[in-house]
Amino acid sequence: MTRNAKSNGHKTETPDVSHIRNVEVTHETSDVSVRGVGTFVLVLTIATIATALGMILLFNYFNKQEFKEKPPGPMALKQQERLPPEPRLQAAPGFEVTLEDGQRIDLSRREPQAEYRVLRAEWEKALHGELKDESGNPVAIPIDQAIDQIVSGSGLPTRPQTGKEDDWIDMPTAWSSGRTTEKKLQ
Repeated sequence: MTRNAKSNGHKTETPDVSHIRNVEVTHETSDVSVRGVGTFVLVLTIATIATALGMILLFNYFNKQEFKEKPPGPMALKQQERLPPEPRLQAAPGFEVTLEDGQRIDLSRREPQAEYRVLRAEWEKALHGELKDESGNPVAIPIDQAIDQIVSGSGLPTRPQTGKEDDWIDMPTAWSSGRTTEKKLQ
């Protein structure tokens, strides 16, 4: 067999079949149901929107529950207990000064000079004799007044020394490393 005989006898073209029509079959309905797909997409969209609305309502409910006024649990720490131990940094939460009369002044979130101003005012009160204890007695007197009291003859307060046996106590001596004692006036 020759090469020409092989190529002349075999056709590889696709025949034209456009003139053939089957009127009974337009497409295959058993493959995909368009109505079913459309219904699924519609139900899925409605379910997604309903779930999103449900979550929004649930989170709003939880937020309202969180902000309701109710006492904290018995194990909850108070605000003062949550602070770090003293001393605290100036201008930090919980930084405060306690005055001689027990009053506490909160200096948190104020300038650093605020501490000096409060203490300086307290010292000025003490210097001028304006500070009083719980019973109303002055804690300190002005320096000039103290000097006048000492000079006027009242002198400095001392313990009365009677010289009785009760005023003497046994004290260990330094040179005996505490093995011997001596009598000293109390």
